[in-house]
Amino acid sequence: MTPANHQARSQSSHAPELRAAARHLGRRRFLTVTGAAAALAFSVNLPAAGTASAAELDAARLTDDPFTLGVASGDPQSDSVLLWTRLAPAPYQADGGLPAERVDVRWELALDERFRRVVRRGKATAHPEFHHTVHVEVDHLAPGHVYYYRFRAGRWVSPAGRTRTAPARRSRALDLTFGVVSCQKYDEGYYTAYRHLAQEDVDVVFHLGDYLYEYAVDDAAGHRAYPAGTLPSLFKRETVTLEDYRLRYALYKSDPDLRAAHAAHPFVVTWDDHETENNYADQTPENGVPPEEFLIRRAAAYRAYWENMPLRRPQLPDGADLRLYRRLHWGRLAQFDVLDTRQYRSDQAYGDGWQYPGPESEDPSRTLTGDAQERWLINGWHRSDALWNVVPQQVTFSQRFNSTTPPSKVSMDSWDGYPASRERVLAGAQAAGVENLMVLTGDVHVSYGFDIKRDFDDPGSRTLGTEIVTTSVTSGRDGSERPSNWDTLMTANPHLKFFNGRRGYTTVSLGRESARADFKTVSHVTTQGAPLTTAGSFVTEVGEQGLKPA
Repeated sequence: MTPANHQARSQSSHAPELRAAARHLGRRRFLTVTGAAAALAFSVNLPAAGTASAAELDAARLTDDPFTLGVASGDPQSDSVLLWTRLAPAPYQADGGLPAERVDVRWELALDERFRRVVRRGKATAHPEFHHTVHVEVDHLAPGHVYYYRFRAGRWVSPAGRTRTAPARRSRALDLTFGVVSCQKYDEGYYTAYRHLAQEDVDVVFHLGDYLYEYAVDDAAGHRAYPAGTLPSLFKRETVTLEDYRLRYALYKSDPDLRAAHAAHPFVVTWDDHETENNYADQTPENGVPPEEFLIRRAAAYRAYWENMPLRRPQLPDGADLRLYRRLHWGRLAQFDVLDTRQYRSDQAYGDGWQYPGPESEDPSRTLTGDAQERWLINGWHRSDALWNVVPQQVTFSQRFNSTTPPSKVSMDSWDGYPASRERVLAGAQAAGVENLMVLTGDVHVSYGFDIKRDFDDPGSRTLGTEIVTTSVTSGRDGSERPSNWDTLMTANPHLKFFNGRRGYTTVSLGRESARADFKTVSHVTTQGAPLTTAGSFVTEVGEQGLKPA
């Protein structure tokens, strides 16, 4: 949650570029996609003509390693992979150490890690308008294969990455193992969890949001406690402009453990709030900033997100809009419906936070997903032929009371603050005949394992599925195995089967007969070197949902 001093921020703290852009356009013109794109161009001097205007830089002139931020891959499909890198010889400079000129980058895809059996190669352009990031969609590949990839720019060669294609769309895939991560505030700890995850034998990793945080980072990196002056002063401000967000991604991606995890596994990403601003809802910011000003900030945040994540062309933002919800398949074993619960939601009821539910939060017109995304989700279930229907998303889906005596407060930022929206989704799953539902969640900096009840107020009602809530990588610092509210939450919520407050990640293995979730934690993140522990393991069976100790 937001520190008190951030709650008290005023409009005057926002960048003059955003206020100038908002005045330049006016509210009525801004509140369109075209207006948002124009405002973004106005505020950051992006060329309106697109990506063809820059001169070309001969890659042979690169004197320093441009691959300082590593490589990544994402959104595996049965016949294609998405490869990512960024050229940044000086990542802590606003320009990354490169002039505003386009650079040719060559790439290779091989069947072996020594690149003796190269199956595809090509050339891509790193455009300055996209901060010299590269997104390569390599298609016409064999399904269910592991591949290795790398990039070249001039005499420089990137680290090698490992990725894979999904099984053939109609195949009867037998199993799948994936990692689940979220919430990695850089200045609250080391990415020890990522170092362990890089060594895991998983097929794909789902990142459920808060890849970065917008708050200022001091020169000692907070609880990482670097020597004073280690980080430049440009990180000592909240991210508001496009330059701010780009620099913050450079800081996060400079971490070697995060780079190792990206190189080891393909990622499927979705955002939560901090990639833009804490607890924003659609065009409503956390504080009293006019929507036309906030949407310019949102446009900058969304653009920087796409630039720095392994995302495909359909996710390219248009002004302040980016369609992040999308569907992936793992043969007929699993369908993944990746949600965006931030961009389209109604504003939080009762001023946000933990509040008693009432007419405002229970208004049937309120939505967490927006109408279009809700219809897309439910219609996709009706067409699904998958054994497992998995929903990677951001905020706690299951009912979560914080008191053993009614009435109890609930989190207005989670699905509890949008009960009508949750009811429509649960009714849609039941009507579609979804038998093996799994919801993946981040956000709350603890691990939870929930049974998803058809009626959470009736413990005896049908269990429709399970919710796996992964803890944070670092956010909340070291944490504790049993937080102070452990007894209360376990008693108040009989459908809550597991609760742990350490940092780490979760692995999930899906099979034809059951699924297994392993909640993995580290004892500390404020210093390096913590070992990995499996804090809890649970299974849920096909056709008989409900978490049971493994």
